Amino acid sequence: MVISAKKQEEESIELLVANVYQYNDQYDKARQLLEKEQSDIFVLVETDQRWKEEIEVFKSEYPYQVELPIDNTYGMLLYSKLELQNVEINYLINEEVPSIAADITVQGQTVRLHAIHPTPPVPGENTHSTERDAEILMVGKRVKEENIPSIIMGDLNDVAWSYTTELFLKISGMGDPRRGRGMYNTFHAKYPFMRWPLDHFFVSSHFRVKKIKVHNSIGSDHFPISIALVINPATHNEKLEASAEEKEEAEEKIVQGINF
Repeated sequence: MVISAKKQEEESIELLVANVYQYNDQYDKARQLLEKEQSDIFVLVETDQRWKEEIEVFKSEYPYQVELPIDNTYGMLLYSKLELQNVEINYLINEEVPSIAADITVQGQTVRLHAIHPTPPVPGENTHSTERDAEILMVGKRVKEENIPSIIMGDLNDVAWSYTTELFLKISGMGDPRRGRGMYNTFHAKYPFMRWPLDHFFVSSHFRVKKIKVHNSIGSDHFPISIALVINPATHNEKLEASAEEKEEAEEKIVQGINF
């Protein structure tokens, strides 16, 4: 994922997310993309030790890093040009599946970032009760409680129109930048007629979307995706609200996911 704060008429923050596919060895394509985009922050998922070593060339340009190389397809690298504060490495549901939370400062305001890559539903299991659902909803609940400018990004292993995504948007009060703009499909990169939006950015109502872009293949089964956001206190994006029943259901899903 990449974020770039470019001072033009207004200060925007650009983020980039890429599921690199752990077994993909086309490291040069990923490096070329990152060098070209020069985003402020990027997050790469499915990163093992070899991927970490191949991306370390960006450390001078991105002095703030959170590196979690793991060879179980849930490794994660977060590189930032902006100072990272209050960094957390969390294992919310599964001790082998990390997520990252950190603060950055944009135009004098604290912005909370959440980078996540929850597990996909298990074939044959109840798709309304999974570790993925629980992790997404836990982060959404936290965003709602913190009530500060927030961005959630990553490979969520879920489509934008799913029941869980809709419940998440209601629980968190966040917005989906895709709505009204397009599908921006990121998976499967190798099958043109079978593609879905699995890699996401969700933003609080403090942001206005400047642009979204799906990038060319880097050899992975996912396409990278980036977004440019402008923080604007006057922005009033439409928010979905959760009913009492939906809040109760979200709590049940979290408990079920923890005990899965």
